[in-house]
Amino acid sequence: QVQLVESGGGLVQAGGSLRLSCAASGRTFSNYRMGWFRQAPGKEREFVAAISRSGGNFYYANSVKGRFTISRDNANNAVYLQMNSLKPEDTALYYCAADLSSSDSPLRVPSGYGYWGQGTQVTVSS
Repeated sequence: QVQLVESGGGLVQAGGSLRLSCAASGRTFSNYRMGWFRQAPGKEREFVAAISRSGGNFYYANSVKGRFTISRDNANNAVYLQMNSLKPEDTALYYCAADLSSSDSPLRVPSGYGYWGQGTQVTVSS
């Protein structure tokens, strides 16, 4: 079992930046593929970015490609989401997720993740 705690959300103006962090505790962090998802009010949860166990492979949603960067620090049991050039449509509750897997391919499908954090709110004003 792994526990996930997100932080770093807040209120920012359009064009600004935020860095989200997800701290993991529990079993060996490097055994988990990690992902970031978001959910806006009245909308379904959507994929944002995912990173492989080793940190060498990643996927991004088209809507954030070129603006967001996912990274991980296996020594410190953490995954990050650097968000630049934020837009009002990025406003959502952002979740960190973990999947225990032997695969080193990133995972984009939310149903594949067995562990979720509570989320951190990101609000982008226009």
